[in-house]
Formats: sequence, structure tokens, C-alpha cells
Amino acid sequence: MKYFLPLFVVALLVSGCEPKSTAENTSSTNTEMKETPELRHVVLLKFKESASEADIEKVEEAFIGLKSKIKEIKDLEWGVNNSPEGLNKGFTHCFFLTFESEEDRAIYLPHPDHKAFGDVLGPHLEDVTVVDYWAK
Repeated sequence: MKYFLPLFVVALLVSGCEPKSTAENTSSTNTEMKETPELRHVVLLKFKESASEADIEKVEEAFIGLKSKIKEIKDLEWGVNNSPEGLNKGFTHCFFLTFESEEDRAIYLPHPDHKAFGDVLGPHLEDVTVVDYWAK
């Protein structure tokens, strides 16, 4: 009888650790692995103070245009920082590219259209940060 309470507690703990039901497992969460891995290429831009709105718009259009010029780019989205935290360190623009493979990224990086974009960006760029990762 004196072992009944500890065994009951262990049984409760174990029952709480059972896997989710099939219906619960089919819902997607941010912690689940993607079926097809995707390579993300995140580019954060900080513009020079001398860059005009027209200069920045020209850079935005040139970057967005890469999607139609470089077939290895699976997806491209972008936006302007609107975080209220004030931690962006002057980086205002985020461009988020998706590739299916490292080989596709290797084609993109030296691609003539990517190099031409660099010529548009260069005179207005204060700083850039790039992070690549496999989405999980």
C-alpha cells in the first residue's frame, strides 16, 4: 500500500507524456521540420543618410526584379522595418529569398543580374548583413 501513491504519481506523469493524437500531429507548428527543406537567404540593408527616397525606391525595385531574372530564386519577399523595439541598428530593409538548394544559391550569388543589382545598391549602401539558414 505504501507504494501505491508513488506509482500513481508516476502513472500520471507518464500519461501526460504520451504522443499527440494523429489529428493533433497533422497540424503544422513552427517547431516541426519542413517536408522539403528550403534554404533561406536573409539580407538586411542600411542606407547612407545621403540616400534619397528615389534612390531607395530604385534599390527596392532592382532587388524585387531579381525574382523574374534569376530562375533559381524560388521565392522573394521583402519589407521595411516597423519594429517598435528600436533594435534594428539602422537596418531598414529586409529581403528574404528562398532557394531549393545550395547549388541554386551558388548560381545566384555570382549571377550577372545579381552583380548588376550590386551596382545599383553600392552608391547608397551604408551596411549590409546576410544570414543564410535551412528552414526547420
